[in-house]
Amino acid sequence: MGNALRFLYGKCCKPTTTGDSDSVGPPYTTTAPGVSALAHDLFNFEITSQVPEDLSQHVVSSRKAQVKWYAKLLQAWKEAKPPPKTPEQVARLIVQTLSKHQKADVEGLLEFYGLPHPSIVVEISTGVPTRLPEGVEFEMNTLPVDGNTVPDGDGLNVYVNTADPRESSNVPRDVLMAAIRRSKAREKKNYARADELRPKIIDAGYQVINIQHEEILARKYRIRLRGIDAPENAMPYGKEAKQELVKLVNGKCLRVLVYGEDRYGRCVADVYCNDIFLQEVMLKKGLAWHYAAYDQRVELATWEKKAREKRVGLWAQSNPEKPWEWRKDKREGR
Repeated sequence: MGNALRFLYGKCCKPTTTGDSDSVGPPYTTTAPGVSALAHDLFNFEITSQVPEDLSQHVVSSRKAQVKWYAKLLQAWKEAKPPPKTPEQVARLIVQTLSKHQKADVEGLLEFYGLPHPSIVVEISTGVPTRLPEGVEFEMNTLPVDGNTVPDGDGLNVYVNTADPRESSNVPRDVLMAAIRRSKAREKKNYARADELRPKIIDAGYQVINIQHEEILARKYRIRLRGIDAPENAMPYGKEAKQELVKLVNGKCLRVLVYGEDRYGRCVADVYCNDIFLQEVMLKKGLAWHYAAYDQRVELATWEKKAREKRVGLWAQSNPEKPWEWRKDKREGR
C-alpha cells in the first residue's frame, strides 16, 4: 500500500473502543467519514481485489467495471502529491481519475461515499496582497477565532492582542488597570474579586483570553465581510453559510484589511485565513450574494456568476430571495 494512503488510513480510521464484535460494518470512526471510508475500501481492494458489495446500488456499470475504477483510484491516490485529505480533494481526485467513465457512475460513487457533487467542487485561489490595496484604512492580525462566536455567514467576532503596536497605545487606562488587578487576584486565588473586575474589561470592548496557559488582554472587533451578503440564519441556506464560515475560521488566526465602518459599528473588511480569501470561498460555494450596491469588484461578480451557472448552494433554488430584500420585508412587517 502506498505511504500516502497508509498514512491517511492510519490517521482517519481508528478502531473503536466499544469491543462490540457484533456491530455492523467496519469498526472505524473519523471526522471525515467519506474520506476514511474510501481509504478503507482502497486498502481492502489492494489486498483482496474486492469492491464494496453495496456499491452496485448506486452505480450503473458492472462489477467488472467497478474493479477497474478502484484500480485506477488506488494508483491515482498513491501518485497524488500531496495526498488528498479533505472531502473536496477526494471528490476532485475521483472526478479527474474517472473523467472518461459514465457520469452516472462518477456521481453514484461520490454519493456512495457522501462526497461533494462535481459541480460544487470549486477551485480556491491562494495568496494575500503583498501591498495594502487602495482604500485600506488599517490592517490587523487576530488571535485564534472561536467558531462559536461566528454570528452568521458574513460576520465575525475577532480579538486582537493589545501587545500589537497599533493597539497598545489605545488601551484605556482603567481597562489596563482592571486587567492587572484581575490577574493579581487570580494569582492569589481570589476568584470572587477577579469576577468583579471582569465586567469592566468586557463592557469596554476587551477580553482576557487564555492561550496556551498565557493570559492575553485583547480588544474585540466585529467584522462585516466586505462585498458579500450571505443569507440570514432564518433564510434557506443561512445555516449552511454560517457553518461554512465557522469551518473556515475556527481556531485560526486571520489577516483583516479594514476599509471602514458600517452603521452598526462593524469593521467592513477583506479577510484572509491561511492565504485563502474568505469572500471568494463563500461566493464560489454559492453561500453568499455579491453585494454589488456596496462593492463593484469584477472578481466578486464573476465568482457569483459561476456559482449561479453551476447551481451551487443557494443557486439550486429556482428563485432565491435576496438577503437585503428579506431584511427590508422584516423591518416593514411584510
